Amino acid sequence: MVRRIISAIALDLGTTSIKAALLDQNGRLNNIIARASPEIKADNGCYESDALHYAETAEQVLAKCQTLAGKNLPLGLCSQRSSFLVWEKVSGQPFTPLISWQDNRGIACCETMRASENMIHNATGLRLTPYYFAPKLSVLLQLNPEWRDRLINGELMVGTLDSFLIWRWTSGQFHVTDASMAARTLLMDLKKLEWSSGLCQRFGIPLSILPQIKPSAGLGLHLNNGLVLQASLGDQSAALIASILEDQAEALVNLGTGGFAMRYQATEESTLDGYLRTLVYLDNIGYSHIANEGTLNSISAALASYPVDQCRVEELGENDIFCLAEPSGIGAPYFRNDLGIYFSQLIDHLTNNQVAALLLEAIIFRVARILEDFHSVSPVKHVFLSGGLSALSGLQHGIAQCVPYEVSCLQQKEASLQGAAMLAAGLKSKPQREVKEIALVNRNSALHEKYQRWKNWLDTLLEHRSDCP
Repeated sequence: MVRRIISAIALDLGTTSIKAALLDQNGRLNNIIARASPEIKADNGCYESDALHYAETAEQVLAKCQTLAGKNLPLGLCSQRSSFLVWEKVSGQPFTPLISWQDNRGIACCETMRASENMIHNATGLRLTPYYFAPKLSVLLQLNPEWRDRLINGELMVGTLDSFLIWRWTSGQFHVTDASMAARTLLMDLKKLEWSSGLCQRFGIPLSILPQIKPSAGLGLHLNNGLVLQASLGDQSAALIASILEDQAEALVNLGTGGFAMRYQATEESTLDGYLRTLVYLDNIGYSHIANEGTLNSISAALASYPVDQCRVEELGENDIFCLAEPSGIGAPYFRNDLGIYFSQLIDHLTNNQVAALLLEAIIFRVARILEDFHSVSPVKHVFLSGGLSALSGLQHGIAQCVPYEVSCLQQKEASLQGAAMLAAGLKSKPQREVKEIALVNRNSALHEKYQRWKNWLDTLLEHRSDCP
């Protein structure tokens, strides 16, 4: 039996599961260990879980991997973005639950800061929404003013999940986060790669309480368990590293609970209006790897009640009803909360299968238009699909019908784990992709023609809604 040489261990701190795995010298994942994340309790917009339970579960899956590979290996860590907590410095115990990125108690903060929205977007590359760290923490500090003094005095500490675990696993030596995680807080200046005093002041968050921003790679932090933390970054960034090549005309479309389409930014000038600018990672020589990102909100919820798995591409584009399929409002580049699931005509006379086809069309068309915008700035030649919904034949073939690029479906199931491990091991330029090409068997000209009409309909709808009082 040939013994695999292990290059790194990866740990993925997911919302629903916590996973660890080994990366061999060929860039392939082995021995994936998974445990369920602690249950998230939802109550009136608050989404919380047990932070200590989360940390202990992460330690268990790491220990299991170490029994298979040994110590002194590089560790790559990827984290759910914007989930955070407050903890006690002396005891190391969580002071608050782990507050999920899904938590929306920051809505009130966002509403009071609408006048600053353009400034925030220009500085951070993000839109002002309650999903991010800053609005949630701002509200907590307003509701609990005594926390501010305790944080400033160092009795309490605050940070995203990665910061808490790194602090815990280095016996309190390092209160840090990486640039990709800091970039999703609404508090980091994307150009300067440092906390913005102006943004902190606007959100009412003392800059001094925030963790130190570090590069995403080359960290060299020795942990108590014998591993060396070499890479730390957001989970979506890690998935991108494992899925597409930075120096190629490639884009990633992930279709899951929500959806996003991303591609590396070709030049500083290639930023698209309305799209998010995502810091994928900051390497150990100080270079920022930036991506443009379009988003689709809550698409799995839109499809949940309909037989979308039965829809064939030949059945799409059959009628003149247009649709939007994002229950919580359409995402980037539009950011319109007033447009959720929306049909251009009444659908009472339609069957569930016909409604399912319309909802799939809406997702296909949104993806196609995002890719079209990407292509308008720098050529796109190959699109890779990932995420649970990408297994739907109707979505796969529908996207392939509506875009003039090669379309493939990624078969690897743990892209975030693989990307984190690759960055830790210094293999970021060589993703090991397993793909299935989506071949155009029967050309559906009706779907492609409907896409052209859908674009005009959407533009008119957005313009009309903007004029409404």
